[in-house]
Amino acid sequence: MNYPEKARRVIQLEIDELQRLHARIDESFALAIELLLNGVRQRGKLIVCGVGKSGNIGRKLAATLNSTGATTVLLNVGDALHGDLGVIDPGDLAIMLSYSGETSELLDLLPHLKRFDIPIIAITGGMQSTLARNADVVLDVHVTQEACPLNLAPTSSTTTMLVLCDALAMALLEARGFQTEDFARLHPGGSLGRALLTRVSDVMRSGEQLAVIQPDTTVREGLQAMTRARSGAAIVANTNGTLAGVFTHGDFVRAFQKNNAIADMPVCDFMTPRPVSIQASKLAAEVLATLEKNRIDDIVVVDESGKPVGMVDTQDLTRLRLL
Repeated sequence: MNYPEKARRVIQLEIDELQRLHARIDESFALAIELLLNGVRQRGKLIVCGVGKSGNIGRKLAATLNSTGATTVLLNVGDALHGDLGVIDPGDLAIMLSYSGETSELLDLLPHLKRFDIPIIAITGGMQSTLARNADVVLDVHVTQEACPLNLAPTSSTTTMLVLCDALAMALLEARGFQTEDFARLHPGGSLGRALLTRVSDVMRSGEQLAVIQPDTTVREGLQAMTRARSGAAIVANTNGTLAGVFTHGDFVRAFQKNNAIADMPVCDFMTPRPVSIQASKLAAEVLATLEKNRIDDIVVVDESGKPVGMVDTQDLTRLRLL
C-alpha cells in the first residue's frame, strides 16, 4: 500500500473542499462580521455552542476569539439546560456549530436562546436545516466529499468548518483594529509574550557595551572600539550625533581581503551608509521581523530625532530568549 499517496489523496480532497468554500464566501459572511463587531463594541459576549466534532472546533474558535480580545464563552449544551443559560446577557450573540444543522442537543437549546432575543449565527452544512431556518445569518460549510475513504468520518467537513471559523476570527480582528500591542497584552507568557511586551530600549546595547566612532576614525581604532565593547559592529556617528553608518567586523574582513593595508584608513571608506535602524520605543518583536527581512545580525537603535542611542545584536535576543 502506498501510504504517501494515501496522504496526498486526503490532503487534496480537503484542499478541493476549501477551494469550494473560498468560492462561496459572500455577503452572509460580511453580515456575520457586522453582527460580531456590533456585539463586541457593545461589550457583549460571544456565546459559542457545538456538540461532538463541531464542539471541538467551537472550542478552538472560542480560544482564538478570546486570545484576540473578543470576550467569548464556550457554552456546554448539556449544562446550558441546567442553569448555565445564566451566562447570557442582553447584547450577547450566539455562534452555533452543527454540520447537519439537526443536532438534537442544539435544537433543544435553540428556543431558549430565542427567548433571550440575541442574534444567532449558524455555521452548518445543512442550509435547509432547522438550525439554518432559525438563525439570523447562515454560513455554509457543506462539502461534496469527506476525505475518509468510506466518506463517513468527519474530515473535509471539519477542516472546512475550522477554516471558516479562523476566517471569522481574523476578519473580526481586522475590523476591530486589533494591533500588535493588544496581542502582546493578552499573551504575556513564553517567548512570544516576551517579544511582544519587551521594547527595543529594553534589549539594546548602550553605554560601555556600545561602540560609537566617527567617520574619520581609523579602521584600527574602530576595531579596538568594537573589541572594548565586545561587539561585532560599531555605530558611525557624525560630530552632531546623527547616524552616518555602521561598521561591522564583516565590513572589515571584506575590505581586508582586497587590501591588507587598510588599518590606518578611515572607516567611512568601508562602512555601510544609511544602515537599517529601528526606534527605541518599538516592540522587540519588530526587531525580529526587521533582522529576518534584511538578513542582518545587528540593527542600529535610534531615538525619535533619528540619532543613534544603541544597537541590538542577534546574540542578545537569543540570550534573552526572544529567539
